[in-house]
Amino acid sequence: MTSLLHGHWSLLLPVILTATCSPTAVAAETSPAPTAAAEAGAPGTATRFNVPAPTMGGTQFWTDELVFHAWRIQRHVFTGHCRLLDEHDVRRAWGTFEQCQESLQTLRRELRLPPLRPRAVLVLHGLGRSRDSMERLCQYVRANTDLTVLNVGYASTRTSLDAHAEALAKVVTNLEGVQEVSFVAHSMGNIVIRRFLTKSGDSVDRAPCIHRFVMLAPPNIGAQLARQLRDNQLFELLLGSSGIELAQTVEQFERTLTIPSCEFGILAGGRGDDIGRNPLLDGDDDFVVSVAETRLAGARDFMVVPALHTVIMDHPAVQEYTVRFLQQGFFQSAERRCPIPSPP
Repeated sequence: MTSLLHGHWSLLLPVILTATCSPTAVAAETSPAPTAAAEAGAPGTATRFNVPAPTMGGTQFWTDELVFHAWRIQRHVFTGHCRLLDEHDVRRAWGTFEQCQESLQTLRRELRLPPLRPRAVLVLHGLGRSRDSMERLCQYVRANTDLTVLNVGYASTRTSLDAHAEALAKVVTNLEGVQEVSFVAHSMGNIVIRRFLTKSGDSVDRAPCIHRFVMLAPPNIGAQLARQLRDNQLFELLLGSSGIELAQTVEQFERTLTIPSCEFGILAGGRGDDIGRNPLLDGDDDFVVSVAETRLAGARDFMVVPALHTVIMDHPAVQEYTVRFLQQGFFQSAERRCPIPSPP
C-alpha cells in the first residue's frame, strides 16, 4: 500500500493543495489576543477598543457562531476570543461573544439592517476550504429563491467534528426570527451537519424547524482515500483531526451519525461508469469521494453529475438541482426521483 500511495501521490497532491493552500485558507489573522481582563468581561460591558480594518482571512483559525446576513461573530480556535465582521470582512468589534453580540445589536439599529427572513438556508463548505468556495452557489440560490442564504465558515482543519457541530448548533440557535431552516453542504460539511443533527436530535432550544438538506459529494460512510492516507504525516498535518476522523472504519463512522429525519437529497460527482477518475478508489468517483461513499439510506432523491469533487458546487446543473430540491424536494421532477430506500 505504501508503494501504491507513493506511486500515485501526484494524483492526490493537487486535491490537497487546492483544499489547503489557497491564500484565504492559510492566511494568519492579526487580531490581538484578548487579555485575561477582556475574557472576563461580563455581558453588557463595553467592547474592547477596536480600529475597524480588513482582516487577513485566517479561515483555518476562526469559526462562525452567529451569522446575520453577511455579518458574523467568529471565535478563534486557539485563543477563544471572538470578533465581529461586517459584510466586507472588516472587524467591527472583538472580545467576548457577548461583547461582540452587543456591538452587532447597536450596529443593526444604527445601520437599520433588515431582519432575517422566516425561511433560511445554511451553506457549509468542506474540509480545508473556506466559505468563499460556496459563494457562487450562494449567489445562485439567493437569485432564484426567496430564502435568506447564510454562508457559514468554520476552521475545518483545526478542530474535531464534534467541535464543528457544536459551533453549528450555536449558529442555528442564533438565527433570530428564522422559523424554518434548510441546509446545503459540500463534502465534510455534510458530516458536520449530520453530527449536529445527531447531537441535537434534529432540534435545538429556540431553534427553527429543519426543512430540507442538499448533500454535495458527501463522504457519508467515511472516505476510502482518507483511510489510505491516514498514516501519512503530511495528510495529518494539513487536514487535521477532522481529516483523520474521516479515515475511521465504516462501522466506527456510522455509529456517530444519524440519518436526517428531514427530506434530504444527494448529488454525487462521477463519470457514470464503473471505472471512475481516481485509480485509488473503487468504482465511479469524483476524484476524491466514490459514488458508493455518498449514498445514504433514506435519501429522497439521488443523482450522479459529471463534476469533480472540488468544484461540484459550481456546476450549473448542480446549482439548478440544489434550488429545485430546496423548493420542491426533488432534483429534476417528482416522476424522475431516485430515492434510496431505508432498510426494513
